[in-house]
Amino acid sequence: MLDFSHIETYRENNRIEAKKALGGLPKSLWETYSAFANTIGGIILLGVEEWKDHSLHPVNLPDPDALIAEFWAIANDPKRVSANILSDRSVVVEEIEGNRIIVIMVPRAQRYDRPVFLDCSAISGSYRRNGEGDYRCSRDEVEAMLREAAIRTKDMAVLESMDLQVFDYGSVHRYRLRMKQHRPGHVWETLDDTAFLHQLGAVGSGADGQLHPTAAGLLLFGREAEIIREYPNYMLEYQKFVGADTTHWAERIVSSSEDWSGNLYDFYIRIGQKLMQAVALCGAGSSVLNGLQEALVNCLMHADYGSNRGIVIIQKPDCITFSNPGTFHTDLTAARRGGISEPRNAGLSRMFHLLGDTGWFDGGISGIYRVWARQGWRDPVLSDLREPERTTLTLSLEKSGDAPLSMQPVDPRVAVVAYLTDHISACSRDLARTLELPLPQVRRILKELVATELVVAEGSGRNRIYKLKA
Repeated sequence: MLDFSHIETYRENNRIEAKKALGGLPKSLWETYSAFANTIGGIILLGVEEWKDHSLHPVNLPDPDALIAEFWAIANDPKRVSANILSDRSVVVEEIEGNRIIVIMVPRAQRYDRPVFLDCSAISGSYRRNGEGDYRCSRDEVEAMLREAAIRTKDMAVLESMDLQVFDYGSVHRYRLRMKQHRPGHVWETLDDTAFLHQLGAVGSGADGQLHPTAAGLLLFGREAEIIREYPNYMLEYQKFVGADTTHWAERIVSSSEDWSGNLYDFYIRIGQKLMQAVALCGAGSSVLNGLQEALVNCLMHADYGSNRGIVIIQKPDCITFSNPGTFHTDLTAARRGGISEPRNAGLSRMFHLLGDTGWFDGGISGIYRVWARQGWRDPVLSDLREPERTTLTLSLEKSGDAPLSMQPVDPRVAVVAYLTDHISACSRDLARTLELPLPQVRRILKELVATELVVAEGSGRNRIYKLKA
């Protein structure tokens, strides 16, 4: 997030766009929304103007609430915008020296939502961001994104042997209420349950022309007795240990207890409450809670539910471990450094994404590493087991007694881009000192970023500075 008390130090670039918006929402706002969503994400500032020296300054919006209401109405209109990828947290009002501005934080869209396009036309309404602003995508670029979006994972399969009675509709209604809170005014709000589940991807048409649950819908909303018909070894388990005794759990939640639905959505809500309690006990802030929630969602999205072992989450006084069957689809080193995630269950990923519960967190697994470093806690431990195939992430809740706190993100390239987003410019020595990276490594990274036209260099020798391409 930007430091709004020093907004004049920022410049428009690959990830920041400023618009005065004194006459209402500008049409170009939606081109920028599409461009950020289809590229690497970014921040749109309404009520901010760019002066001749390219510095940014607030211009006090007279009625930001009315603009936000208009914004949500358009964002939720599929005839205007193909996908609303924002949650209620994505749009906020900030006050700078008595001036109110609107901040819209646009994440990079998930693969299955790209391209994000305008006016019902993917070919003519898709945009991307480059250093000089927003540009209309070529047909080849659009078709490439459409090919990627069409890739189907196993959880999208339609289960034609089942009907819609497998769902726990209490879970469905709880999901709909949460979605309404995070995406107010969404066009799906007025749909009945069956139409809503169809739009969500929880049901699909079978060869018989009838609607049946998808695997993702069954896992998220089904009753446990129905889920194990399709996944015989399905099991969700949470264990909590208190004090020094780590041999006998003090609290346990299992999907087979028959006193709750046993599905993924209700498990997520129950464990989310336990994570909130853990954060409160250790006195941590919202960033830690967000990191724990991200770990939980990742555990559910990446699990191999066809395996012979289930999901196990163990909470101890000093750590929480998330363990799911199946190995990571990406290399663990790349995951730690912020590599592109490819969930095993894209259908589930989309359903959590619509709640604002994934995709918004800063960097996924790599973001968790950054948050834990800033807390001064021991590094997360991410491991991949092969026999049996299993992924485990252990997050410490205690401070490290070893090296001093480091603010260095896991991926140094991400660190450099993030620093240049928050500062007008920097020389290589400043970057190396601030990010605690070797100077030769910083110079190599800057050379690569300049070659890809993400960063520009000005000056020469010791006076050379770098900035994001404007």
